Amino acid sequence: MLQFVYVSAQIAVRALGRNRLRTGLTMLGVVIGVAAVIAMVALGTGARGSVETSLKSAGTNIIQVSAGNFTRGGESMNIASGLGAATTLTAEDAGVIRQIAGVQHVAGGVRNRAFAKSAHRQFFTQIRGVDPALADIHGWEWLGGRFEVGSERAVMGRAASRELFGEGFDPVGEKITIGDQTLVVAGYFRTNDTDMDETVFVPLATGQAMWNVRHLHTITVSVEQAGDASRVAAAITDLLRERHQRGRQATRATGLGGLQAPGAMAGADDFTVKTQAAANVTKGLYTSVAAFALANMPKLDQVTLQEMSSTLSRAGATMTALLGSIAAISLIVGGIGIMNIMLVSVTERTKEIGIRLAVGARRRDVLVQFLVEAMVMSLIGGAIGVVIGLAAAEGLTAVLDWPTEVSLTTVVSAFAIAALVGIVFGYYPARRASRLDPIDSLRYE
Repeated sequence: MLQFVYVSAQIAVRALGRNRLRTGLTMLGVVIGVAAVIAMVALGTGARGSVETSLKSAGTNIIQVSAGNFTRGGESMNIASGLGAATTLTAEDAGVIRQIAGVQHVAGGVRNRAFAKSAHRQFFTQIRGVDPALADIHGWEWLGGRFEVGSERAVMGRAASRELFGEGFDPVGEKITIGDQTLVVAGYFRTNDTDMDETVFVPLATGQAMWNVRHLHTITVSVEQAGDASRVAAAITDLLRERHQRGRQATRATGLGGLQAPGAMAGADDFTVKTQAAANVTKGLYTSVAAFALANMPKLDQVTLQEMSSTLSRAGATMTALLGSIAAISLIVGGIGIMNIMLVSVTERTKEIGIRLAVGARRRDVLVQFLVEAMVMSLIGGAIGVVIGLAAAEGLTAVLDWPTEVSLTTVVSAFAIAALVGIVFGYYPARRASRLDPIDSLRYE
C-alpha cells in the first residue's frame, strides 16, 4: 500500500508539473490560508502572553509570607515591613510551600538596613539576603551580569548602583563593603519597584551569616497563573498554621491572606500571608488603618486578581480564536480552488482515466490517485504557507513592535488542516473520476 501511495505521489507531482502556473495559482489559496492562520494565531497568542506577562510583572501572581503578625504595641507601624525580629519562618517552611500545586517559584529571604560602601561613596539602604529565584519571581531586567550564588557576590538595583558608582557606570566586577564583608558586584538590574531598585541583594546564606540568623524574615512565592493567587495564599496559610501548630482555634478576621485585625489576637497566626493586591492597597498605611481596610475588603484579591486574570485570559483566547477563524476562511477558499481545478483535471484526463480502467486499474486506484494529487497540492502549499507565516509573525514583531508567539502546536495544526483540506475538497473530484465509465471515457475527445 505504501509503495502504491509513493508511486501515486510521483505520478501526481509529474501531473501537476505539466501545468505549473495553474498548479501554483491553485496552491496560492492554501499558502495564504496557512500563512494567515499561523500569523493571526501567533498575534493573538503573543498578545495574550503579553497580558499575562504584564500581570506577572505587576506582581499579581506574587504572594508574600512574612514572619510575625500585627501587634497591639505597634512594633511595626508599616504593614509592608513585617515584624522585624520575628523568628517564626524557616527554610523548611519554604520547602513545603514549594510542594503546593500551582506554585512556580519560592524564595526565602532575610533583610536589614546598613551602609553599602564603594571605593568613593556610601549609601544607607536595605540589604536583603535572598534565594536567586527572587529575580525570576519579580522579572528583573538584567542590565549586566546575573545573580551568582557565591558567598562574596552581590547584585543591586539600578538606583543603588547609581548611588554607589554614579550614573551610567557598569558596576559588574566592582567591590562593595557591607559591615566587614567585602563583596563583588555580580550584576545589576532594572525594575519598576522603587524599593527593590534601591536595594542591595546578597545570597541568602551570606545574609544569614552577616546577621547571624538561621530563620527567614520573608518567603516570596510566585504562582503559575495569576488567578490562582488567592487559592495558593489560602493553602499556604493552612499549611503554615498546621506546621506551626497555631491554627486549631484561630479564626481569620479579614479573609484576606491571613491578615489579622487588632482585637483578633487570641490564637493569632505567627505569620502574615499577603497577596500582591493586599500589599498594594495597604502599603504605607499604619497598622490599624491597614487592618481596618483589609477587614472591610475581604474579596479584594479575588476581584483584582482572579477576575482580572480570568477575564483577560478569556478575552485573549476569544481574540486568538477569532483571528484564527478569520484566517481559516482563506483555507476554505483555497480548498474550493483545489476542488475546481481537480474537476477541470478530471475532465481533461478523461481518456487517460478510461485507459487505466481498461487495462485493469481498480476504481479505488483512480480514487486514491486523484486524492493524492489534491493532497500533494495542499501539503506543498501548506509547507510554503508555514514558512511565510513564520516570516510574517517575525515581521509583525519587528515592524509593529507587537509581540507574537508561534508554537509547534500551531504549526502542526495548520499543516494538518492543509492536508485535511486536500482530502475533503479533493474527494468529490476523485470520486467522480473513479466512477467514469471506461468505454465512454475512451470515446471522449
